[in-house]
Amino acid sequence: MACSEKQVMVVGVDDSEPSSYALEWTLDHFFIPCASNAPFKLVIVHAKPTPISAIGLAGPGAAEVLPLVEADLKKIAARVVEKAKELCISKSVHDVIVEAVEGDGRNVLCEAVERHHASILVVGSHGYGAIKRAVLGSVSDYCAHHAHCTVMIVKRPKTKH
Repeated sequence: MACSEKQVMVVGVDDSEPSSYALEWTLDHFFIPCASNAPFKLVIVHAKPTPISAIGLAGPGAAEVLPLVEADLKKIAARVVEKAKELCISKSVHDVIVEAVEGDGRNVLCEAVERHHASILVVGSHGYGAIKRAVLGSVSDYCAHHAHCTVMIVKRPKTKH
């Protein structure tokens, strides 16, 4: 890598609040302070689930439901991508690549790291406990163990009452 070439930062986004917070936090801490000369090239990646993974095991009637699920997933992906672009524009971050890639979030993000030769991956945290994380799986946990780069997990600070 040439000295003048910027390193790549991949930020994983979905339609959750923790994901939006992670993107906003990243923009505020890495891109806004040095807007004219950001230290990273920014790539935002959304993993669009496959219709089969969204409805679970296919059974009777699945063929009729799949096109509806696919259309809904496309709408969600378009909304997530648009929201990410709008947030970047609102923070005057214009040099950004935004992608929607079909697949499981864990694999999509790790593959994006490889494809873009990223030096850092940023993901949000849903804050699941050990049991929920074991049952539902954790994208951040998987990426922390499998991505071939530094992984930063952004958690929203707990509010004090």
